[in-house]
Amino acid sequence: MIIHIKNKDTLIVEGFKFKCSVGKRGIRKNKFEGDFYTPSGKFEIGKLYWRPDRVMLPETKLLCKKIKKNMGWCNDIKSKFYNKEIKINKKIKYEKLYRYDHKYNYFILIKYNYKKTIKNKGSAIFIHLTKNYKPTAGCIAISKKDFLILASLINKNTKILIN
Repeated sequence: MIIHIKNKDTLIVEGFKFKCSVGKRGIRKNKFEGDFYTPSGKFEIGKLYWRPDRVMLPETKLLCKKIKKNMGWCNDIKSKFYNKEIKINKKIKYEKLYRYDHKYNYFILIKYNYKKTIKNKGSAIFIHLTKNYKPTAGCIAISKKDFLILASLINKNTKILIN
């Protein structure tokens, strides 16, 4: 199964078309950390993360992980943990996963620059929630209702095609 991101504002999966938003500067092959582009290419997806204090575990075939207060995603190009989930550490730059806003109540990891990580090539690329479809820092954002439908359709073998 393929999740296809098309025309910067449409996510297609199994005949469903969902409105989405991508990076503020669009989609690009040669991405780097902090450039506000969504990476183009075909990628595996990872775990579904969720905030159990705010939302229910969705119906899905993906591996799921609860988001805890001490969780972050390393975006520190000097760290050996670059582009990996970490326990928050003041010595390492990170993106907080336990957020005050709604965006990370649910998210799915896109395995961009993940297995053989190249420093400064981009980190923390997720499918996460949005209420207003404003451009992201490089992620793909969809509504909660659409996220729950997407989560119920896909599995660990699903790929995402961004072009």
